[in-house]
Amino acid sequence: MPKIIEANLLAEGKKFGLVVSRFNDFITEKLFKGALDGLLRSGARDEDIEVVKVPGAFEIPLMAKKMAATDRYHAIICLGAVIRGATPHFDYVSAEVSKGIAVVSLEPQIPSNRP
Repeated sequence: MPKIIEANLLAEGKKFGLVVSRFNDFITEKLFKGALDGLLRSGARDEDIEVVKVPGAFEIPLMAKKMAATDRYHAIICLGAVIRGATPHFDYVSAEVSKGIAVVSLEPQIPSNRP
């Protein structure tokens, strides 16, 4: 059997920031409810969760960066939905948002192992 390294899903005593896109909210609201349920089931408290809603997916990285700069969160969760259509819009937006979130996560190293 291979060695499996897996983190414990313990949110107790941790602070979380959620960035949720309002565009395509018929999807993002369900993502938000699922994330909230997962956090609460893992021991997070309502008062340890802050939610910021942004207009669309493109604004997610900037808000995540601003939230990370406060150093108030152990983890920042980004939720958005970009739907593929007949134009290349999906490719541009999803690629830039993904890159932006990746850059933000590398700078302050959130999530981190800090107490």
